Amino acid sequence: MLKAKRVYEPRSSTDGTRVLVMRLWPRGIKKAHVDLWLKDLGAELGNLRAYNAGRVSWPEMRRRYLAGLKREPAASALKRLKSMVRRGRVTVLCSCQDEKRCHRGLLRKVGERLLVRAGPASLWVTARFQPVDHATERGTRVDFTGDKVMEQAGLFQATLTRFLGR
Repeated sequence: MLKAKRVYEPRSSTDGTRVLVMRLWPRGIKKAHVDLWLKDLGAELGNLRAYNAGRVSWPEMRRRYLAGLKREPAASALKRLKSMVRRGRVTVLCSCQDEKRCHRGLLRKVGERLLVRAGPASLWVTARFQPVDHATERGTRVDFTGDKVMEQAGLFQATLTRFLGR
């Protein structure tokens, strides 16, 4: 499970591994307050400064940040974060006050990708989670009918269970 909160909020027993996702270390925070620092998952400083100065809109900042996650070294850091989430609870930390306009909120929306194949047909499916609790998935269901692949939102868990035979 992946949670997000401000780095200035106190540690909680439900946090799990606390991962700082900022390029620069936040003022007043001791190293013991954070378990791991993945600075490459922080917003690039030039983009962050442009956004804070009002030269870049939030949709553009979001686009730039998500594009940056596809490039190294951010891609490796994201892979490491996803691996940690599969093993247990993780809380990403940053200093932004409004999570709705913060890259830590975007990290919670990055889904797990799965390639589903049936004969010659295949489809990439991304599992995404509810923004309210970040544990309930809200992905998609994939049905193979002949040579057609159809997605149906909201039924991803049932498809995975049937497809994986669990």
